[in-house]
Amino acid sequence: MARHPLKGSSKALLPGAQIVGSADPSERLEVSVRLRRRDQAGFESHLTAVTGGGQPISREEYAERFGADPADIAAVEDFATVHGLHAVQKDRGRRTVVLAGTVAQFNEAFSVDLKRVEHDGGTYRGREGEISLPDSLADKVEAVLGLDDRPVARPHFRRHQPSGNVLWQAASKTESTSFPPNQVASVYQFPSGDGAGETVALIELGGGYRTADLTAYFKSLGIKKPTVTSVSVDHGKNSPTGDGNGPDGEVMLDIEVVGAVAPGAHIVVYFTPNTDAGFLDAITTALHDTKHKPSVISISWGGPESTWTPQSLTSYDQAFQSAAALGVTVIVASGDNGSSDGVTSGGNHVDFPASSPHVLAAGGTRITVADGKLTAEAVWNDGASGGAGGGGVSAVFALPSWQQGLHATPTGGGATGLAKRGVPDISGNADPESGYIVRVDGSNTVIGGTSAVAPLWAGLIAIINAQSGRPVGFINPRLYKNPSAMNDVTQGNNGAFQAASGWDACTGLGSPNGAKLLSSLPGDPASEPGNIPRPPGYYS
Repeated sequence: MARHPLKGSSKALLPGAQIVGSADPSERLEVSVRLRRRDQAGFESHLTAVTGGGQPISREEYAERFGADPADIAAVEDFATVHGLHAVQKDRGRRTVVLAGTVAQFNEAFSVDLKRVEHDGGTYRGREGEISLPDSLADKVEAVLGLDDRPVARPHFRRHQPSGNVLWQAASKTESTSFPPNQVASVYQFPSGDGAGETVALIELGGGYRTADLTAYFKSLGIKKPTVTSVSVDHGKNSPTGDGNGPDGEVMLDIEVVGAVAPGAHIVVYFTPNTDAGFLDAITTALHDTKHKPSVISISWGGPESTWTPQSLTSYDQAFQSAAALGVTVIVASGDNGSSDGVTSGGNHVDFPASSPHVLAAGGTRITVADGKLTAEAVWNDGASGGAGGGGVSAVFALPSWQQGLHATPTGGGATGLAKRGVPDISGNADPESGYIVRVDGSNTVIGGTSAVAPLWAGLIAIINAQSGRPVGFINPRLYKNPSAMNDVTQGNNGAFQAASGWDACTGLGSPNGAKLLSSLPGDPASEPGNIPRPPGYYS
């Protein structure tokens, strides 16, 4: 039977990585096979209708109309049987079949040669080159993820330990250097309400939380502890490490920021392994969760856009398209390494999945507050530690229509028109020096980073959804049409890019004015049918 390379599946070793041998042929693993969308033309039509004021589709109807074709799922099952693999999960809405088997079976099934690879002090199972598919699957499968289990993302938080005791409230007429999240919400004039009736999903690629910490933290704030539920994806679980500098810091920061801002919202934490397959599976599980039905998804993890394969970029972005069709707002941290995104080979890079045009990318600022009022705000850029809000111009995604005519301003001057998707869209307090007082693994501490901005905005959107009685969904086009609902940040830089009036590649449109956003976001989206990027032709 003829075989065909899977478009966009080619992988290379990470810089500095070294093959140390073949992967154990008896090692068992699970691989996620991502299938094409049923009725792509109908989906595109629905997506345009939703952004033109139409109602989002239900998860159940989405699975029936636009999920995987049952015949395609059956074809994957037949393929699995031939190669001794087993289909352990099938989900039409997620368009995913999870196959289980050994390294030897997957090597033969997908014509790969899995290796053990050493990199950066650790070892991962990796591959080089392309995946191939038989004729029976060549036009049905869009991605095969999970053969490689290298970590793909990092949490975007920066921990800061101030001298002396942590202060829980700013003293009157005194600038505070750190704040509980509910105070940051007050500074940004978040509307009243607690987000009751809404569900906020958090995507976590490791670590965990302790209920005792949450109980103590919210008691100290005088806020009712929110309902927090954990969901296991791909065998991930709530597993605190005891290291507040590790992923526990991310998990606790996300929960405590959302819970302090919108304590009435149900917080559902989707735990998954830090792999390409795990990350996407957690996003699609949250998105198509018919039990918890989140209206907002907050993601504080990512990696340089240049490190992802085209099949992954496409699959994640298609998941975010589905979020728009379902009326779910997805907010993603833009990274904490400035305009380089931590890439040491030189040049400017943006972080993914923040660079997807179907998410709300969140950048970072530093705030100055007196008497509970915002008195100054600038780009977060701590030259001493290298921490700075991520931002720049995508090398992959086409320019969305709602960013047409915008410019990025290099630090040296001379604004240039955007040629591709600009990052971020919005921003918020992220500098550890003006960071968030949280509790992690039994201790109070101060954490910053764009990781804090994503859950801050998630809490705000939950409040707006609850007050308006309908999800605001994909809000980017409306935000760009109503920039006066934002606090424009015009001071500072993130390395290669300078803040400027209006949108910039450091802070996007600016930080939120919650009261103005409440009045501008609910109701019908912008009416132009072209103001969400059309699915075809993103990569150019």
